[in-house]
Amino acid sequence: MHRFHYMAMADNRQRYMPLPDDRLPYRSQTLAYPEAVLLVDPMETEFRGEVDDKYQYSCENKDNRVHGWICNDPPVGFWQITPSDEFRSAGPHKQNLTSHVGPTTLAVMHSVHYSGEDLILKFGSNEAWKKVFGPIFIYLNSLSDAGGNPLSLWEDAKQQMRIEVQDWPYTFPASQDFPQSHQRGNVSGRLLVKDRYVCKDDIPANGAYVGLASPGDVGSWQSEVKGYQFWTRADEDGYFCINNIWTDDYNLYAWVPGFIGDYKYDVIITPSAGYDIYMGDLVYEPPRDGPTLWEIGVPDRTAAEFYVPDPSPMFVNRLYVNHPDRFRQYGLWERYADLYPDRDLVYTVGVSDYTKDWFFAQVTRKNDDDTYQGTTWQIKFKLDCTANETETYKLRLALATAHAAELQVRVNDDGKSPLFSSGQIGKDNTIARHGIHGLYRLYHVGIPGNLLLGDNTIFLTQPKSTSPFQGIMYDYIRLEGPASSNGNKKP
Repeated sequence: MHRFHYMAMADNRQRYMPLPDDRLPYRSQTLAYPEAVLLVDPMETEFRGEVDDKYQYSCENKDNRVHGWICNDPPVGFWQITPSDEFRSAGPHKQNLTSHVGPTTLAVMHSVHYSGEDLILKFGSNEAWKKVFGPIFIYLNSLSDAGGNPLSLWEDAKQQMRIEVQDWPYTFPASQDFPQSHQRGNVSGRLLVKDRYVCKDDIPANGAYVGLASPGDVGSWQSEVKGYQFWTRADEDGYFCINNIWTDDYNLYAWVPGFIGDYKYDVIITPSAGYDIYMGDLVYEPPRDGPTLWEIGVPDRTAAEFYVPDPSPMFVNRLYVNHPDRFRQYGLWERYADLYPDRDLVYTVGVSDYTKDWFFAQVTRKNDDDTYQGTTWQIKFKLDCTANETETYKLRLALATAHAAELQVRVNDDGKSPLFSSGQIGKDNTIARHGIHGLYRLYHVGIPGNLLLGDNTIFLTQPKSTSPFQGIMYDYIRLEGPASSNGNKKP
């Protein structure tokens, strides 16, 4: 295995990797999070000054289909292919480790990474439980022409992955606990979105994530760990088809990029072996009380659209320089104090640009004595007309992740008791593990009209402050006017 030095997990996430010995104490410096090391004296000098951390190569379940290693001499590839996510917990956006320095290739069947204790398997007294994990496919390939390009092995591995996905479910497992294709069912239908402040007609749920998971509450699929889950994406007209479903009882869940909240079809669905269930048109009404007065971000369950800074020159992984996943660099939490040395972030609606002026994570601030303090961000905005004192405005706060944090909301007075507090939330550890989202959370804060003026400030405080890794990533924030101010409602 010492011959495998090139790791690949996506077209734009592949590179020559450091050696295992480069992480030894006399060749590296352990950083603030123990899995991360700074390579100070690597065996190959090209890696000197880089950070190596296995979490920089995490991947969402939906994209975690093939990853592995290439040996240049002789040109040989070693790949792990996962044709189906049905046995993986917590839905298509759950993140897991893939390949990292070793060379190590992981088949992660279940983990609590980027989610915390919400995904710990818990069992009652004498509770019976079983689950089939896998199968997964190990693929070895090589080049007959020694002069060929070893990187073509990655292209071949992707093609093999597509073949394995097409062949799922496999026919070779003899266990009665793994149903064959003819013992499974299919569910299809169409999902529409009803938001009369966006469009007078129902909107096709273009790109919606639609899935079947164990019966539960709205959004419970992202912390469901014992059953199987089956997911697909709707087409541009909102049509979806979920295939090869185990016979069991499920709820149908969905979320739609561009809209907040979760959809759940309340009636239990039980697919039968060999049969198709057509659901017809399903309509999701996302949370909405009134017209949008302003919004920050994009409701996509990540903080990727916000400002992600360059890393410190001392802590760079060269793969992620000028990369779409620039958030995977080490130590970005420390850049907040560099950018805001004297005061916390202030965002002015209509003036500020969230892609430049909204830091991707509300983190703690490190003091000179190596302690930490909480932070308070401000959103400043004007109301074009006098607030209706007898009406309620609604602040929607969608969080992409939280870790040992609390979100407090105050309006026009930073010194008084909060209008809203989430209490302590989250064990996602997304900040430390170079992620851009963990578990999705959505809060609705009613703001009495008598608290609002012509010029207003909303204060968002995260007071928990014992660690650099505590904090919140926002997905999307929206202020809605009262239901009676329906000037933006589509007739």
